[in-house]
Amino acid sequence: MLDEKLLPDYEITHKIIGCAMTVHSELGNGFQELIYQRALSIEFLARGIPFSQEHEMPIYYKGKEIGTRRVDFLADGRIAVELKALIALEPVHLAQAKNYLEAYNLETGLLINFGSKSLNSVA
Repeated sequence: MLDEKLLPDYEITHKIIGCAMTVHSELGNGFQELIYQRALSIEFLARGIPFSQEHEMPIYYKGKEIGTRRVDFLADGRIAVELKALIALEPVHLAQAKNYLEAYNLETGLLINFGSKSLNSVA
């Protein structure tokens, strides 16, 4: 049984992955990341998923702001969604996604790769 605290994240991540599957089914692989990002934003709107695209957030070191980073989407104000369009994900891509979670103090994130023949995602 799922922890009730996790249920809302589970529901929204399920919807996000469904959107990504629809986009990949329609477009296939081989496009640039920006094309998938635009298509995914259309799916989010169609399914009523609130989001911020190219969401910029500050990065802190020892309490001082040292710069900003952008995650492809911040869905529902709490789920980081990072997109890739690569033949294969590498450990550095997962590390980048984990860094976003830590830097933004978020519990849940998705790394979605549209570059292979079948959709890849890591939660």
